[in-house]
Amino acid sequence: MSTDRILTEEEKAAEQRRGPGATQRGGPPHMRIGQPGEKSTNFRSSARRLLGLLRPERLSLYAVLAFALASVGLNAIGPKILGRATDLIFAGVVGKQLPSEGTVAQIVAGLRARGQDTFADMVEGMPHLVPGVGIDFGAVGRVLLLVLGIYVVASLLQWAMGWILTGAVNRTIFNLRRDVEDKLNRLPLPYFDNQPRGELLSRVTNDIDNVSQSLQQTLSQLLTSLLTVVAMVGMMLWISPLLALIALVTIPVTMVVTAVIGKRSQKHFVQQWKSTGELNGIVEETFTGHQLVKVFGRQEEARAAFRAKNDDLFDAGFGAQFVSGIIMPTMMFIGNLNYVIIAVVGGLRVASGSMTLGDVQAFIQYSRQFTQPLTQVASMANLMQSGVASAERVFEVLDAPEQRAEAGAPTVLDDPHGRVEFEGVSFSYTPDKPLIEGLDLTVEPGQMVAIVGPTGAGKTTLVNLIMRFYELDAGRITLDGVDITDLSRHNLRSEIGMVLQDTWLFGGTIRDNIAYGRPDATDDEVVAAAQATYVDRFVHSLPDGYDTVLDAEGGNISAGEKQLVTIARAFLSDPALLILDEATSSVDTRTEQLVQRAMSALRQDRTSFVIAHRLSTIRDADLILVMENGRIVEQGSHADLLAAGGAFADLYAAQFRSAVAEPVE
Repeated sequence: MSTDRILTEEEKAAEQRRGPGATQRGGPPHMRIGQPGEKSTNFRSSARRLLGLLRPERLSLYAVLAFALASVGLNAIGPKILGRATDLIFAGVVGKQLPSEGTVAQIVAGLRARGQDTFADMVEGMPHLVPGVGIDFGAVGRVLLLVLGIYVVASLLQWAMGWILTGAVNRTIFNLRRDVEDKLNRLPLPYFDNQPRGELLSRVTNDIDNVSQSLQQTLSQLLTSLLTVVAMVGMMLWISPLLALIALVTIPVTMVVTAVIGKRSQKHFVQQWKSTGELNGIVEETFTGHQLVKVFGRQEEARAAFRAKNDDLFDAGFGAQFVSGIIMPTMMFIGNLNYVIIAVVGGLRVASGSMTLGDVQAFIQYSRQFTQPLTQVASMANLMQSGVASAERVFEVLDAPEQRAEAGAPTVLDDPHGRVEFEGVSFSYTPDKPLIEGLDLTVEPGQMVAIVGPTGAGKTTLVNLIMRFYELDAGRITLDGVDITDLSRHNLRSEIGMVLQDTWLFGGTIRDNIAYGRPDATDDEVVAAAQATYVDRFVHSLPDGYDTVLDAEGGNISAGEKQLVTIARAFLSDPALLILDEATSSVDTRTEQLVQRAMSALRQDRTSFVIAHRLSTIRDADLILVMENGRIVEQGSHADLLAAGGAFADLYAAQFRSAVAEPVE
């Protein structure tokens, strides 16, 4: 049977109240897949912005550049000097075979007279040849020691470059994580409504880690490789312009191959990280709601959703790695083909005497060192593509519209009394679906205001507006005559205590969870708040009392006990305004009565807004607001509303009406 169904009017209203994110996040936990809506990738601008993050580390980067230039320069002259050792050895081998009488010019002339022109050309082109003298091992040893010293210094410079660059990259990623954390604190609540938690967590953890690894692995290698290419080209042109021209043919070929393959792999990397975030969303939501999945027997659907998204991730990952992996063998083939051509042409030039054997050896080393960095740059294409794809996902968070800025000089409420007034308030989650329109309401200090109504009527929205979780479309809300937009959000919310129907506890002790409401509270104040909310009653039955460590979900205490801890937290904060969103829904009847008494004491001289579904809990309310479709349709005391026989009376009768048995025919 199809799981699709037509939404009732009440459910539609509930979706509207929850906001635009509800559509994406609704349904069973295993079906709530993130839909971030990836934009097309702009590699160049994103890569430029990513490198721009390193701007504060420019002094370190200058040092890295200096060390890289010195290291590459030393590595560049090494083969040329080593070629001199080869020339000395080759000259010694050839010179030993020649007669010691006469000069090199006389020996060359004799060889030409005998018709050995090729051998004569080779002997004439050997600068270190001494007729009749073998290998000068002392000179060879001095050259080898010089080359060894050059390579040791170059290695030390590379080590220093890597150490400095590692620090620069890690500081940059540290700042990026800090900026993302700060950005999350500045984002409005609707942003989180539209972002599944697993998807957002993937962006701020997996994607930032991937950016870090990509920068760490590519920056030093990329810088060294590019400088090496320039140095090798210079040395090759110095030794032989003809062979250099042959070697340089690989550059346009390399660029074309890298561009073509890189362009094809980029879309796969974007899809790979998108699928990673969606898979994280499925895993996080499935295991957070694993009890619900099992209760409704939806394990197979959960597995199917996981398998489908896992297959998507496999396909995207395989495509990205396979396509980008083609670059390396292609470049190796081009480099080997170039090596063969250089070896053949170089051998012919040695035979003709236009080059020494040492220069050919050095040139072959340069050609290998020239093609190797090109191959490395090509092989890094997949890392760069992956890192930029992740950076774009992080930049989307950093570029998200922020909540409205605070007032330039915010008003400070030092001693609020709790008078709340709504003046022509209008609000909607989406412009085409108005929810609250032209609401006027005045609540005096110390009053208990109960808000009732059907699901989706706007009850929770009303208190969210007081907290400035959402900004108004029109009108204003004042606290003690001060527009709440003139207050800083911190000042406003520090004067409000809120207890939700859905409890939230973090990993820590019961004492820490209660003290979260006021971190500077003493142990005696924490215990007093626990006693006032009857947390103290069950804490003493736990092995470690107030030092009992709760897990992140508070799974080692009951749902009712978790609710009591959150109520104690609100008590401890000593707010001027209380907001209770069905705060006693998870406690038993007897505990509820005790908590109600404690709340009555707490509400003295404090304004309180109570969202209630059980109408028996609001008999003592000073004012009851009955809401329908974002409007207050009735208001008054419990007795007055029952006597009026309107919407409240209908709700009350529906909740407490005795079941009537159908007549038996």
